[in-house]
Amino acid sequence: MNIVDYAKNRYTTKAYDPTKKLSNEQIQQIKDILRFTPSSVNSQPWHFILATSDQAKAKIAKAAENIHPKNVTNIKDCALVIVFCLKTDIDDEYLELLLNQERKDGRFPTSDFENMQRDVRRKFALAYKDKPQELQIWTEKQLYIALGNILLGLSALEINATPMEGIEPYIIDTEFNLAEKGLKTSVIVTAGYSSEDDFNAKLPKSRLPEEKIFTEV
Repeated sequence: MNIVDYAKNRYTTKAYDPTKKLSNEQIQQIKDILRFTPSSVNSQPWHFILATSDQAKAKIAKAAENIHPKNVTNIKDCALVIVFCLKTDIDDEYLELLLNQERKDGRFPTSDFENMQRDVRRKFALAYKDKPQELQIWTEKQLYIALGNILLGLSALEINATPMEGIEPYIIDTEFNLAEKGLKTSVIVTAGYSSEDDFNAKLPKSRLPEEKIFTEV
């Protein structure tokens, strides 16, 4: 199949087969897709928790109990839960971490180019200094690029998935001590293989027609 086929064939899984797991190779492929997601000025303002153990998934499932109880079952039954965390601060230490990695990876043909990258990214950081709410909006925009990337990637890997906003993020933050690490939960994705009870797998996909959503000029 080509990329359009994967986009058309993916759907939101509503029930998982708890007996089916993901291989180490599949987990590594998922890591690669997430790690190579693009972000504004290569800021990569994220961290991902990959939960496969029953204990870790039970911690995450607590966040769905009050908002969307059906999600509790899916979180516990799926093979993998990905917690998308955003960084709560983009400080000088983190900016230098990015720059050092880019230098190591051979991104800078000259020192002038390196200095330009440092200055551009610092301007972004300074624009949000002492503005945590605006910073969160910006970092979440980057995080949702990763969300879209992994949903299409999982389809290409023929792994079923469900993006979930029906959670109380602060519960996951507490369970994994994320505030201490300068992180905050935004959204989660469950992944694995659908069960026979997954009604959504049998339904046709519905989208608005092209003329309703595109303007070509």
